[in-house]
Amino acid sequence: MSDSGYVHGYSLREATRLADQADTLAELLHGDTRYPRGSRVLECGCGVGAQTVLLAAASPEAAIVSVDISPASLEQAKARTEAAGYENVEFLAADVYELPFEQGSFDHVFICFVLEHLPRPAEALRCLRRVLRPGGSITAIEGDNGSWYCHPETPEARRTVECQNEIAARLGGDCLIGRRVYPLLVEAGFRDVHVSPRMVYVDDSRPDLVEGFSKSTFIAMVEGVREQALELGLIDAASWDKGIADMYKATGPGGTFCYTFFKGTALKGA
Repeated sequence: MSDSGYVHGYSLREATRLADQADTLAELLHGDTRYPRGSRVLECGCGVGAQTVLLAAASPEAAIVSVDISPASLEQAKARTEAAGYENVEFLAADVYELPFEQGSFDHVFICFVLEHLPRPAEALRCLRRVLRPGGSITAIEGDNGSWYCHPETPEARRTVECQNEIAARLGGDCLIGRRVYPLLVEAGFRDVHVSPRMVYVDDSRPDLVEGFSKSTFIAMVEGVREQALELGLIDAASWDKGIADMYKATGPGGTFCYTFFKGTALKGA
């Protein structure tokens, strides 16, 4: 995976969005992720460290190695983790397809919101399986843009999301990968595969989720591909702007948002 394969880009706005997303979804996605004292954990594709600080906080006695292909993102991740006061994380630059670790180096692997950006996700999972010890676990979390809906919803709102999906596909990614977490883990050779859907439902009685998920996570994510969508001719400016405005209307009184993440866990056989 190269830097250019990340559909959302590496702007400060995107870093802020990732942090908002992680904080908002922390309990839903990570509340049941804990690693024991002395275990060695590989976080693959740590990005700016939005998930890293949650892992470090939940498993303070585990040794975490967080890798990413972007040096700039690693610097942000390191700064974020140090600012939070966690000292159990080591950061390294690495490509998921060419991990610089011996076979069986880790007790656990964690990968979150990364497979969707990879052109060969099953191969990436096989590479991660190699560095796991026999009996070690993997946790893989992905969203699925096909699970999104809102009320009220318009064709223009739906089209803006489809534009992001199409842009990601042109870069070799898959914004619908959540539904593939189970078969991908099986294909990669893991056993005892279990996938747990984690649905986010938002209405105006949940103002924290309105701000943290609907606006700051999902709509902000779609807004970030506006220029690419227009340059590629996937939509005209007026339709795009109406679609985004319509999504914001769904965050107001009487509006609802819904989205599902898929959390997969599995083991490496002997």
